[in-house]
Amino acid sequence: QVQLVESGGGLVQPGGSLRLSCAASGSIFNIYAMGWYCQAPGKQREVVATITIDGSTNYADSVKGRFTISRDNAKNTVYLQMNSLKPEDTAVYYCKSDVRELMTMVRRDYWGQGTQVTVSS
Repeated sequence: QVQLVESGGGLVQPGGSLRLSCAASGSIFNIYAMGWYCQAPGKQREVVATITIDGSTNYADSVKGRFTISRDNAKNTVYLQMNSLKPEDTAVYYCKSDVRELMTMVRRDYWGQGTQVTVSS
């Protein structure tokens, strides 16, 4: 089994910054793509940013130039630096990792439990 644990959410004023972290642990052989998704009340979960194992990144148009995704493969951790935050960024943020398990060699997606980000004055 693999666990993803997120941290770093909270309440921030418009224009502020937050840094989210998501650490994977457990029976891990390899982690391929990692990503961050968000879900606002009454809306579907949508992609925010993704990063491949070799560091190639993609961003939703709404966060380009404001958010930066990065990863530390030695720590099995993905980060999301969120700058110039807007009220419309308010959502629960989830990380997802494409993992090949060590014991079974099965490859599947794992999700974190989510962390709340609230942007409000």
